[in-house]
Amino acid sequence: MRRQFTGWPPQAMDVLWQLQGEPTKATRERYRADRERLVRQPMIALLNDIADTDPRYEDFSVWHFRTGSWWWQHQSAVIRLGRKVEIGLRFSLDGLRIQGAWWYPDPGQVDMFRSAVASENSGRELSAIVNDVRHKGYGVSGDMMKRPPRGYPTHHPRADLLRHRSLIAARSLGCEEWLGTPEAAERVLSAATDLDALLMWLTRHVNRAAITPADGLTV
Repeated sequence: MRRQFTGWPPQAMDVLWQLQGEPTKATRERYRADRERLVRQPMIALLNDIADTDPRYEDFSVWHFRTGSWWWQHQSAVIRLGRKVEIGLRFSLDGLRIQGAWWYPDPGQVDMFRSAVASENSGRELSAIVNDVRHKGYGVSGDMMKRPPRGYPTHHPRADLLRHRSLIAARSLGCEEWLGTPEAAERVLSAATDLDALLMWLTRHVNRAAITPADGLTV
């Protein structure tokens, strides 16, 4: 199979450098075509190659430009694995960053997450998975309550996980010469393997689509 992704060319960093700070509209327009060709299109090629390795990675989006300067300075993309469960990629002057995330949850998903965390088997499994990704160099974060939610004891053995209303594991993959080569795809696939157990746990336990009152049922 012929691969599409050959790496980000060195000029991609030059373009992003010109877009730092608060670039004027004229500056953005001057670099729009170059940014599309040198920054965004390689990300699309990368995600197509990633999708060819595993059908789970086929549902992806590579963001266009938006109004804020940040969106011109960072090329973001997501691979959707379930409802609000995804792999996120971001290319910028800092290099390439990856995260596995469950965030912006649908109604009912937080309750499903808490129930799975509180359950002995699934809760212990998640705790071990989170410890493993931390040991692999990922920072674990998310939207968190100050204390465990009502209905759960403050001394619960997984109280810290119960406080989460989203869960994100992220790390920088670096800004090395491999970014300009097909090796970047292998780096992403290796990191996706690191995150696989976490993301699969999340798809199993919070992936059920929310049921709205319009369906004639309650959540």
